Amino acid sequence: MKEAAGEANMTVITIVLIGVVAAAGVIFIPRLTTNMQMRSCCTETGGAWSGNKCIGGTFDGNTLDMIKKAGGCD
Repeated sequence: MKEAAGEANMTVITIVLIGVVAAAGVIFIPRLTTNMQMRSCCTETGGAWSGNKCIGGTFDGNTLDMIKKAGGCD
C-alpha cells in the first residue's frame, strides 16, 4: 500500500513539473522570438541593437514597433 501511495505522489510531482516547464516555455519563447526579430531587423537596416533600440541603422533610435509603422522589417 505504501508503494502505491509513493508512486502516486511521484506521478503528481511529475505532472506538476511538466506543467511548470510548459508554462515557462509559453512565457519565454515568445519573448525570445520577438527579441531575435528586433535584432535581425535592426541589423538588416545597417544598425546595431543596443539598449532596446536600433542604433545607427536606417531607423536610428527606433524600437521594433516604430520600425514596423515606418514600413520597415516584417
